[in-house]
Amino acid sequence: MYQVRTDLALEAREKFQKNDAEVKGVRVEEEKSGNMKVTKVIIETENGAKAMGKPKGSYITLEAPDMADSDEDYHREISRQLAEILKELMPIEKKELSVLVVGLGNREVTPDALGPRVVDNMMITRHIIRKFGKYAFGLKRNHQISSIVPGVMAQTGMETLEIIKGVLDETSPDYIIAIDALAARSTKRLNRTIQITDTGISPGSGVGNHRHALNRESMGIPVVAIGIPTVVDAVTIVSDTMNSLVVAMEETRKLEDLGRSISRLEEAEKYELIRELLSPGLNAMFVTPKDIDESVKRLSFTISEGINMAFFPG
Repeated sequence: MYQVRTDLALEAREKFQKNDAEVKGVRVEEEKSGNMKVTKVIIETENGAKAMGKPKGSYITLEAPDMADSDEDYHREISRQLAEILKELMPIEKKELSVLVVGLGNREVTPDALGPRVVDNMMITRHIIRKFGKYAFGLKRNHQISSIVPGVMAQTGMETLEIIKGVLDETSPDYIIAIDALAARSTKRLNRTIQITDTGISPGSGVGNHRHALNRESMGIPVVAIGIPTVVDAVTIVSDTMNSLVVAMEETRKLEDLGRSISRLEEAEKYELIRELLSPGLNAMFVTPKDIDESVKRLSFTISEGINMAFFPG
């Protein structure tokens, strides 16, 4: 059966809400903050993990409808909110940490360049603290931040996991923060949503290109993943269009019966139908907004500022 591709736990949860079904072992908390909404999906049991198709842990989704705009003040508020979420997931205010920031993705492919671009804007401190001592910046806590952009297998011939493990052996950080571009189910969430999770990440999973997961089990240390959906499956766009068409049909007397027939199809049945109707080239296609160059540039700065604020406030 065809599965809708989404990296967002929030969208996986919405699939059950449409059917008025509750998922045992999954807790949801929502909070409004101005023009932003923070939703926490906490998967507490193995049964909940199996139903959601995601590992146990916390998935915090920050939805900002105007994030695609270039309002600097609004993006600064998003960065502050991201910093607060990171403080919830990591003991940043309790002790000095050594953190490795990993920019996943391919710098040469714009929708996949989010991770490398974030690293470009990061405040890197490990080398300075190691040379001049822990009071080099005159801060209460001097966190050692290092970074790496491991590229993709086609560029390096190595798994991302292999590269990062080699770095871990030499630098021994306390935490990893991995940044990657994601895939969404809804076009409305493209470049408008940030997901932060303490469960790690599987590079390339959003576009069906699964690599070894980066998580506590594989790395030996906690992995916090940050991602923004930059692409959506072509089948999703056709499905959304079909739903709009059904609504229009049901409002037109001559086409009312046809509209009702299509609307009675289950969501999975609609996706399977669309997948079969589309040509092989189209049903494997992912789509990104036309202004993705500017969006990735702006959003990478927003995420890097959020991380910098979390570790270096003031």
